[in-house]
Amino acid sequence: MTIADAPARLAAAADASLRWYPGGPYDLRRTLGILMRGNGDPSFSARPDGLWMAFTTPDGPVTLRLAAAGDSGVVADSGGGPCVDAQAWGPGSEAALAGLPRMLGAGDDWSAFDEPAFAATLPRMVREARRRNPDVRLPSTGRMVDSLVPTILEQKVTVIEARRGFRYLMYRHGTPAPGAGTVAPPGLLVRPTAEGWLRIPSWDWHRAGVGPQRSATVMRALRSAVALERLAALPAAEAGAKMQTIPGIGVWTAAEVVQRTHGCPDSIAVGDYHLAAYVGAALTGRRTDDAGMLALLEPWTGHRQRVVRMLGLSGFRKPTFGPRMTIQDHRAH
Repeated sequence: MTIADAPARLAAAADASLRWYPGGPYDLRRTLGILMRGNGDPSFSARPDGLWMAFTTPDGPVTLRLAAAGDSGVVADSGGGPCVDAQAWGPGSEAALAGLPRMLGAGDDWSAFDEPAFAATLPRMVREARRRNPDVRLPSTGRMVDSLVPTILEQKVTVIEARRGFRYLMYRHGTPAPGAGTVAPPGLLVRPTAEGWLRIPSWDWHRAGVGPQRSATVMRALRSAVALERLAALPAAEAGAKMQTIPGIGVWTAAEVVQRTHGCPDSIAVGDYHLAAYVGAALTGRRTDDAGMLALLEPWTGHRQRVVRMLGLSGFRKPTFGPRMTIQDHRAH
């Protein structure tokens, strides 16, 4: 069986399938990349036959295989009608496919951002990045728990430390994805449900390098998991504000979550260790703080996350002078 034969074989074996038309240029892997917690995230697998992912729906777990035209990961804007093919396995198949267009960015409308009068106000770097990347959209999963827990793990620590802890907890407490090792890649895991996270004993948080402050925040947030998931139906700003009523969840965490759950085009992660300095260096050539970043981005309110996304895709890299955040190892205490 060759890679070329794989799509037909997998489609025939799937519990449910869907073909989605984005209506224009579309980059599957870069659009969904923001949902992955690093290249080692066990709930994702990027393979020649497509992008695989696993998660929990209200009906149960699901494994998805997503493939763009030609399995290249990029859908070209052509008269033939660009599309993304999806196959699903598991009890959550129908629910997952019902929400798939939203997750892929179907509701992400860049028309106001691309309008000539607005585009003329953007820095040249941003305009050029958008011209080169018309195929990137902001995904919207609607899955609050799946986004909130790993975001809490990233609070006030390095990305390396947070992702190491997340992988440890996934390998210990994640569950095998439907079809993993048969139709789906071996080792593909579903993230714990809210109940699963709440059952993790204190010593496993410790072994994962997750300090007691962050693990306690996870526990507080997930004790009201049903109410938390209802936030997906609210506007992003309202959902973010309600999240911040939970002790331990501030503006940074809320912004990082609604960027993924709501595809929010405006949320900015105030309090990020690197973002303000990056935006300042990109737009002015000088580092700035959170207040300075917000002042710089204020002219594009409503689209500030789009501006930051395009800055990231512009290729700009800020000078690496100054102190680095120290990697902490809470397992030693």
